Amino acid sequence: MDAIDALKGRRSIRSYEDKPVPREMLEEIVDAARLAPTANNFQPWEFIVVTERDMLAKVADLTDYGKFIAQSGACVVVFAKNVKRYIEDGSAATENILVAAHALALGACWVAGYKKAYAEPLRELLGVPAGLKLVALVAVGYPAEKAEPHGKRPLSEVLHWEKF
Repeated sequence: MDAIDALKGRRSIRSYEDKPVPREMLEEIVDAARLAPTANNFQPWEFIVVTERDMLAKVADLTDYGKFIAQSGACVVVFAKNVKRYIEDGSAATENILVAAHALALGACWVAGYKKAYAEPLRELLGVPAGLKLVALVAVGYPAEKAEPHGKRPLSEVLHWEKF
């Protein structure tokens, strides 16, 4: 799949088959994430891949809008060192996770982490060192649904040339 097709075809998937995601695929996804652009090449990110069912359930229980994580094949949790642009860097890495998962015929969905009340309990649950900031959680798995595009504003409404 080429990059433009991966970007245009990606959808948020919240329903997954009961099937584990191979470690090699998860490593490929995280490898794509670590290659994201980063301010001053700080690369502040750290990735925790959760695949055990009981731990997926615990992660899901902590979230407000990520209960579907419990049924996913894996969850990639993105933390970052508290540098000036950690949210931008971590978000770029998160987008790479979403696109890489789609390119591998997997489904994925971004769950917010930035400034969420569950950030500290999740950090403790996963044994993440103090001082790292939660950026996002990404559920990954084999899609049990085909999400259709919806609600995207047309290019003609969002594209402006030379001035607004």
